[in-house]
Amino acid sequence: MTDWVLRLIDAGGYWGIFLLMILENVFPPIPSELIMGIGGIRVGQGRMAMEWLLLAGTLGTTIGNYFWYLVGHILGFGRLKPLVDRFGRWATLEWRDVEALDRLFGKYGQIVVFVFRFMPAFRTMISLPAGLFRMGHVRFQARTDVKGRILHILNTHGRFLLFTTAGALIWNAVLAYGGFYLGRRFSGEIDKWLGPITTACVAAAVVFYLYRLATWKPRSKR
Repeated sequence: MTDWVLRLIDAGGYWGIFLLMILENVFPPIPSELIMGIGGIRVGQGRMAMEWLLLAGTLGTTIGNYFWYLVGHILGFGRLKPLVDRFGRWATLEWRDVEALDRLFGKYGQIVVFVFRFMPAFRTMISLPAGLFRMGHVRFQARTDVKGRILHILNTHGRFLLFTTAGALIWNAVLAYGGFYLGRRFSGEIDKWLGPITTACVAAAVVFYLYRLATWKPRSKR
């Protein structure tokens, strides 16, 4: 997988970054830190431009997160409990966690979406509850006419996209400029380390998930 990632970035350029960032958020095969970091290295080597890298990476991040937002929005809060009761262990989640998120989104929805963009373990996960709890849904829920539906879409989907894009842009810029520094400082010699670094990052992500899965217990059994 690691060689495929590097080949896709080098052969696909910005489109490769865009695709990988979508995939990373829909089904995280590799961390975005690595994707944008490699992109930043290519900028430092003069093989990419920073503005286009950030555009491709941020659009990919936003689309990938919007996928999970739509899943949550379509699924709805009422249909979630049976799924959490049955499959929650695989997400190390129980229903009281969902209820806590519901209260949190009711007060600070857009702030939560923005801040969680900077948290590696939660930035994609937060998109599903954002859709489930429909950011800002109370304000327009009684409107059923066309104007009311448009306002509802702007209030929920629009705010999610705005705060997701803003947070993703800032975080991607941090990662890309970190890679840019490495690319400028070490130039071509860093390429021989990219494969091992990519493999180590993927392995660390898998090990962390398996450890969390093996040690997680519902509160009722603690």
